[in-house]
Amino acid sequence: MKIIPTILTDNREELLEMLKITKEFTDYVQIDIMDGKFVPSRSITIDDLKEINFPIASEAHLMVEDPSKWIEPFKEFGAQRIIYHYEISEDHYQIISQIRKSGLSPGLAVNPSTSIDEFKNLVEEVEMVLFMSVNPGFYGSNFIPQVLEKIAQFKKLFPNKRIGIDGGIKQDNLKLVKELGIDYICVGSAILKSSNPKESYQQFNILLNE
Repeated sequence: MKIIPTILTDNREELLEMLKITKEFTDYVQIDIMDGKFVPSRSITIDDLKEINFPIASEAHLMVEDPSKWIEPFKEFGAQRIIYHYEISEDHYQIISQIRKSGLSPGLAVNPSTSIDEFKNLVEEVEMVLFMSVNPGFYGSNFIPQVLEKIAQFKKLFPNKRIGIDGGIKQDNLKLVKELGIDYICVGSAILKSSNPKESYQQFNILLNE
């Protein structure tokens, strides 16, 4: 299991600052993208990503209606994985194919209300599944514990599939998540919005390894 710091901002300068902070204590980050359509909030734009040379591994979590246009910008950024949402109306197989052709790893994110039956036909097409434990779109949203039951069911059906969880993870609910044996745990505001992000990240890892 691994803690993945999650970066969410609508400001390029803050993005640069968050990247600078995270590279001091981790070797992998997730960058959240929101278009104001799939979710009500907006994040950085494609132009904001340009000419950033980020030295550590990363992935993009695309909470957007049209993930295709973000694939190339994140490839240029240096990302290793693109995670897009099941709930969009685009052709899933086409998007997954585009991600693979770009040389990146495809991942599928699913909202709390989305059942396993709805997306199970895509599980073998992607490298991992990211379970949202909040309704996506905002830093600091409340954790939805019922998602843990869905993850437990999923692990029985797909025991070898890599899975992550994202949203509302705090130090006081980390134990519940840890017990499920999830591969990686995305933590946003509890790390990046804390007074000492490095210390918060280290504390999460201490709790994870207890």
